[in-house]
Amino acid sequence: MTQKITPFLWFDKEAREAAILYASLFRATFGASQGESKVKSGTELDDTPSGTVEIVSLSLLGQDFSLMSAGPLFKFNPSVSFLVACQAREEVDALWKELSKSGKALIELGEYPFSPRNGWVLDRYGLSWQVMFMGDRPIEQNITPVLMFVGMQCGKAEEAIGFYASVFHDARVGDILRRGKGEEPDKEGSVRFGAFTLENQVFAAMDSAHEHDFAFNEAISFVVNCKNQEEIDYYWGKLSADPKAEQCGWLKDKYGLSWQIVPTAMEEMLKDKDKKKVARVTEAFLKMKKFDIAKLVQVYEGD
Repeated sequence: MTQKITPFLWFDKEAREAAILYASLFRATFGASQGESKVKSGTELDDTPSGTVEIVSLSLLGQDFSLMSAGPLFKFNPSVSFLVACQAREEVDALWKELSKSGKALIELGEYPFSPRNGWVLDRYGLSWQVMFMGDRPIEQNITPVLMFVGMQCGKAEEAIGFYASVFHDARVGDILRRGKGEEPDKEGSVRFGAFTLENQVFAAMDSAHEHDFAFNEAISFVVNCKNQEEIDYYWGKLSADPKAEQCGWLKDKYGLSWQIVPTAMEEMLKDKDKKKVARVTEAFLKMKKFDIAKLVQVYEGD
């Protein structure tokens, strides 16, 4: 079954290198007991605004990710991080050891009120990871995307959780942990950590009123895999809030988070061994804002 929402990571040139590293690290740390970790496939697209780009499909603990090498237009930052839930302290330490190489600790690995073994790190590519020993707590999902609302968006985490839950059909809001008094500059009652589920996938959100020199950007987006034009039209209409950001299936919502609304059929088109077909589809979708499946099929078939 196709994962409905797929994290999409924009690298300069290192997408394949990073995918191989992540697959190897998670496979060595967890084995196959919690899901497969492997590089699944790679696709090259020519004649894009970034020249030739490579898109790599990756599975980590059974969860799908897409990585793209498309030039230095966007940089990762901690506004979106990936929380890895670990059943053993040794797993935390193994991940931290590798992810912190040539990286930068945002929260040093150590003991905290919410976990006896936890750390937050930017890896060598600038991608943000949180690694946490869960103790006796059940693990609902191995890797959870965490959205941090900062700057002008600070204080909107709970609103955003409700908004996303209203957009996706299979959704629910989980527990929300709030900040108390004396945690300035964060306001009392703001979201310390809020969990929500969209299409059987767990996400989390948090507010941070501290000074940050970053915000959501296109370096990390979320692909919504759509089975037909009706779904594309629906999600596009619900999520798009900035006409200037609409291009090639990409959009930005009212919080500045980037999404891609993509037909599942396009993945197979772009994997076709007939380079002429791939070139026609690429040329067509680069001219689109919202994807038109009928037109993509038409050019794919050469009509």
